[in-house]
Amino acid sequence: KPVHNAIVWQDRRTAAFCAKLKEEGKEATFQTKTGLLLDPYFSGTKLRWLLDNVEGARAKAEKGELCFGTIDSWLIYNLTGGKRHVTDATNASRTLLFNIETNEWDDELLSLLDVPRAILPEVLDCCADFGMTEKELLGAAIPVAGVAGDQQAATVGQACFEPGLMKSTYGTGCFAVVNTGKQRVESGNRLRGTIAYRIGGESTYALEGSIFMAGAIMQWLRDEMKLIDSSAESEAMARDANPHSQAVLVPAFTGLGAPYWEPEARAALFGMTRDTGAKEVVRAALESVSYQTRDLMDAMGADMKAAGLVSPQALRVDGGMVANNWFAQNLADILARPVERPEITETTALGAAYLAGMQTGFYGDMSNVAAHWRCERAFEPEMAESERAARYGRWQGYVKRVIG
Repeated sequence: KPVHNAIVWQDRRTAAFCAKLKEEGKEATFQTKTGLLLDPYFSGTKLRWLLDNVEGARAKAEKGELCFGTIDSWLIYNLTGGKRHVTDATNASRTLLFNIETNEWDDELLSLLDVPRAILPEVLDCCADFGMTEKELLGAAIPVAGVAGDQQAATVGQACFEPGLMKSTYGTGCFAVVNTGKQRVESGNRLRGTIAYRIGGESTYALEGSIFMAGAIMQWLRDEMKLIDSSAESEAMARDANPHSQAVLVPAFTGLGAPYWEPEARAALFGMTRDTGAKEVVRAALESVSYQTRDLMDAMGADMKAAGLVSPQALRVDGGMVANNWFAQNLADILARPVERPEITETTALGAAYLAGMQTGFYGDMSNVAAHWRCERAFEPEMAESERAARYGRWQGYVKRVIG
C-alpha cells in the first residue's frame, strides 16, 4: 500500500532544497552523472521529501520494508501481484539517482539525497522480462515485455532511431527529444542529456528539452479566461485573427522550462493594442508554443553541432495539439523546417507496444519498426524569412523582460 499520495512532475515543493544543493555546488555532480539539472521537476528530491516528511517512511526504507519507483514500477508491482520491483533504464535516468554512464544507481548521488539503496528497483533494458501479470487481473498471465518513460516511448513510436532525428510531443506541456546515438552529448544550453532507450544492454542517448505550458495554455484560455469553449475552437480563431497583430504571450505561468530554467518567471501578454481581441490572444497563445519549440530546436542544434553531429532537419510531432492544422503550419513557419505529423499520433502507447513487440519477436528489430512509421501530413515552411526573424526577435525580447 502507498505511504503517501503520488507527487506529480509539476509539483515544486522541493524548490528550496534544490536551491540549497546548488548553493553548495552540487549541481555539476548531478549534471555530469545523470545529464539532468537540479530541479524539482525530477523525482529524486521528491523522494527525499517523502522520506523526511512521511511518518515512519525513512525507518521502513532503511529496514527494506518500503519500495520506491516511478509510475512504471508501481504498475508492474501491482500487475505482477507484488512479485517484481523493477524499472527500466529510461525511467531510472529521470530520478537524479541513476548514473547514465555506468548504467547503475550511483552511491554518491544516493548519499547527497540521503536515499537508502534498498528502496530502489532493479533496472532492466526497455525490452526485457518484467514479469507476468496475475491471471486474475486480465483473464490470462500476460508477459510485461516493454517499458519506457513517456517521452522515450514516444521517441520509439516516432521511429527516431538515427542521430539527428527529433520528435516533439504536445500535451499539457511540450517535450522535445533528439537522438544523439551512442554518443552522450554534454549540453552547453541547459538541455538535459538522457537515455533515449536501452536495448540489449546498450544505451542510445538523447538531448531533451521541456516546455511547461503547451496544451495547458488552451486549458487556461478555456477555464480561466473563458475565451474558448474547447481547444478545437482555437484553430478557426487563430486563422481568423488579425494577421498583423503583434500580441505576444510569454506563458511562464509556472516559470520557464528549457533552455531558460527560470522557475520564478511569470507570464505576461505584450504588444496589445485597442484592436486586440479574443482571436488575437488565442493566436498569440498558439504562437508561444511555436516560439518555445524554436528555442529548444536552436539549443539542440547548437549542442549537436558542437558535438560534431547533424542538427535536426525536420520535426516529427504528436500529441493533442498537433491536430490543429494552423498550429502545425505556424510551427513549420517559425522553425523554418518541415513538420511531420504521423498517421498514428498516440506515439507513446505505440512506442511501448513496439518495445514489447521487439522483446517477444513480433516486430524483429528496429529497422522493422522504422518501416512501419507513416507520415500523414508534412507542413512545409511558408513564412518569409524577414517576417520569421521579426516575430521570433519580438519573442526573444519579451522573454528577457519576463526573466528580468
